[in-house]
Amino acid sequence: MAFDVDLFVIGGGSGGVRAARVAAEAGARVALAEEYRMGGTCVIRGCVPKKLFVYASAFADAFEDARGFGWTLEGARFDWGRFRAARDAEVARLEGAYTDRLVKAGVTIHPSRAVVADAHRVRLADGREVTTSHILVATGGRPAPPEVPGAELGLTSDDVFELTEQPRSVAVIGGGYIACEFAGILNGLGSEVTQIYRGPQILRGFDDEVRGHVADAMRARGIALELGRDIARVEAAEGRRRITLTNGECHLVDAVLFATGRVPMTAGLGLEPAGVKLGKKGEVVVGDWSQSSVPSIYAVGDVTDRIALTPVAIREGQAFARTVFAAEPTRVDHALVATAVFTQPEIGTVGLTEAEARARGKVEIARTAFRPMLNILARRDERMLMKLVLEAGSQRVLGVHIVGHGAGEMIQLAAVAIGMGATKADFDRTVAVHPTAAEELVTLPAPVEA
Repeated sequence: MAFDVDLFVIGGGSGGVRAARVAAEAGARVALAEEYRMGGTCVIRGCVPKKLFVYASAFADAFEDARGFGWTLEGARFDWGRFRAARDAEVARLEGAYTDRLVKAGVTIHPSRAVVADAHRVRLADGREVTTSHILVATGGRPAPPEVPGAELGLTSDDVFELTEQPRSVAVIGGGYIACEFAGILNGLGSEVTQIYRGPQILRGFDDEVRGHVADAMRARGIALELGRDIARVEAAEGRRRITLTNGECHLVDAVLFATGRVPMTAGLGLEPAGVKLGKKGEVVVGDWSQSSVPSIYAVGDVTDRIALTPVAIREGQAFARTVFAAEPTRVDHALVATAVFTQPEIGTVGLTEAEARARGKVEIARTAFRPMLNILARRDERMLMKLVLEAGSQRVLGVHIVGHGAGEMIQLAAVAIGMGATKADFDRTVAVHPTAAEELVTLPAPVEA
């Protein structure tokens, strides 16, 4: 059978765009459909605009710290509208760049919703059908608000980027990295923030010491962190929002932000009728090569619910395209993925947590907590945390966990070292760069048994 294209990609986010471009550059005839805006969650309503928000909110610290270094600053204030205009312009620029690169690679773009008709057919919103040798599902994920009365009165992380005015007070519901990041952002911009999480500690899945360190720092910055509590309902109250918790406690705020998780966007895509197996969350179940239960249909990125990070989606998309269209079998190693969490203070982490390592065998811990030089003249008590999780005996580094300014930048190169099997002795042999916070990683005290 002669197909219209060799590859049809559903979804114009980071994973889908990378796969389409690499496949086209390998000589494949490629089409891609995106029903909203090119760039997906990362560019339009995730990593990029969020990081710009983080930068904007961090100036509050900079202005305050500057006084300790001899600066006199008067009249500084944040203008939500001016920031939003600048942020939106940058997002639009990146969206255009994504589109331009696809066009230059020869990819046919359909600004339309697309669904799977069968193993080799894709149907567009206007009824047109495109036949294809391979289909790649890269539709990403979406926020999943809780099912409580009045949930429609709340915002999701997507909605925050559309706000025309800054809320004076916000209740953030959730304890994951998105909830903690937005709590820090809004607090830094001057909103009164209450964060409510049903668990005993925020950031489940991260190293316990990191979790506690960040929680204490968030409280010190003025965030009211209420743990072990859950939301029961939301009600409108004279233009504001009244939230009632399961313990009967109430809060009256200007906005409620639900950051209670995300789910894969597979509803209505025609996947199950086509024979594609989905998991409990609706994720596309795939193997090591990102292939679904239907041999011609693949999936990458958040829609597979493996590791929901943009660089992982990009790596998966590239590996798929190289494997299928460039005769270069490539599998993605999901075992050692570094990540940064832009809480305030930020987190950089890679490898095993202390608890995970201890479950596998004996471990040793090398750690330090200190006030970085910046904080001393600024008279800020906030401390940095650096921690190495080591295999007992060999002292091979199993995990690196950093909390503090620049943690995200530091963890990138630490990930290279861990991937090469570095030991504590390798870190110790490295001459420190002075004066930096990063030098503490290579001057850590002797480890102790966990």
